[in-house]
Amino acid sequence: MRILQLGSRGTDVKEIQSVLQRIGYNPGPIDGIFGQQTQRAVIQFQRDNGLTADGIIGPNTYRLLERFMLGYNLHTIRPGDTLYQLARSHYTTVGRILVANPGINPNNLRIGQQIVIPYGIPVVDTRIDYTYDIMEKDIRGLKMRYPFIETGIAGQSVLGRNLYYIRLGRGPNQVFYNAAHHALEWITSPLLMKFAEDVASAYAEGRRIRGYDVRDLWDRTSIYIMPMVNPDGVDLVLNGLSRDNPYYEQLLIWNDGRTNFSEVWQANIRGVDLNHNYDAAWELSKEAEERYGIFGPGPTRYSGPRPESEPESKAVADFTRNHNFRLVLAYHSQGEVIYWNFMNMAPEEALTIGQQLSRVSGYALDETYGIASYAGYKDWFIKEYRRPGYTIEVGRGKNPLPITQFDKIYEDNIELLLLAASV
Repeated sequence: MRILQLGSRGTDVKEIQSVLQRIGYNPGPIDGIFGQQTQRAVIQFQRDNGLTADGIIGPNTYRLLERFMLGYNLHTIRPGDTLYQLARSHYTTVGRILVANPGINPNNLRIGQQIVIPYGIPVVDTRIDYTYDIMEKDIRGLKMRYPFIETGIAGQSVLGRNLYYIRLGRGPNQVFYNAAHHALEWITSPLLMKFAEDVASAYAEGRRIRGYDVRDLWDRTSIYIMPMVNPDGVDLVLNGLSRDNPYYEQLLIWNDGRTNFSEVWQANIRGVDLNHNYDAAWELSKEAEERYGIFGPGPTRYSGPRPESEPESKAVADFTRNHNFRLVLAYHSQGEVIYWNFMNMAPEEALTIGQQLSRVSGYALDETYGIASYAGYKDWFIKEYRRPGYTIEVGRGKNPLPITQFDKIYEDNIELLLLAASV
């Protein structure tokens, strides 16, 4: 981590501001600017927790704040501890502690035993720019709070970032949801992460979501989620081009000498549009490039030198090959539309299911045309498996969509996500 202090700016400042607000401090606007109000909030937090009150986020202050970002604390049992007392001191419930610590005996806590204590706040923060680093912490936090979920790594990006997946459920009906093939469309990553948290929480507590019996769904279905297919591109969009990026010079050339990556960059770090890099009429995508002014790596629509040339698209395809998915959803933005077909290869049931997904989300059901209709993930899935595959375009406006649209996007999609796992 870097030291944060008065004058610092960035997505990490937003993360600090948001967590301070969530735990009862007032850092001012969550704007990524470490101003005087944020400094005062940090000083108050430091005083309340016995830290040096200098208003600087150094290692000790960050270590304590990180507990709240992760959503849990590791506690070593001391004489006199009870789960009730620990729950009260962490603003949580005994039930949540029991979920996070399977097999623990509340009537026989052992001195020196280390347990996980979830805080009474959600893990996934849906009010801030959702970086790869934040997602990585959230996956760790969810796994600690809900040890019954499965997490893993399906591959790595060009720059070696992990392509994480989460599995919810243990049933034979396998479905796969992925997000952020396109860097500007990072808002789709917290959408799937929030869904994962809500489903895990509902399963633990035996609650329904939108009338769906989550425990019954858990037994019938396995929902696989890959929340960020293009982590290098997302980092470029949200954190800018760093001098130590091994593609620094090439990226500037590919972007016509401009540094406005946060406004235009959809591709991975090698300038390949991952959603044009699958073996589904890839040759037609390649032929169409010149008509769209594409002559090599760049912000969008460059299909790469061959199908699955990029480690990210290959990892997604391999992950699909290694499972038996009945249905897939690929999340993008924007337009509030669901694309369901590919060259008339989709099975008859795909239209019926698509109509149901359209009904519960309010999104239009449509088909793609032109270069957008070639070499995408759902196109490849339909071609290879002749099973239902959908591209979901969330929200409205110009990419990247502002995080202020998140609540509506989630409201539109929560039932769609549950329904897709049930049909």
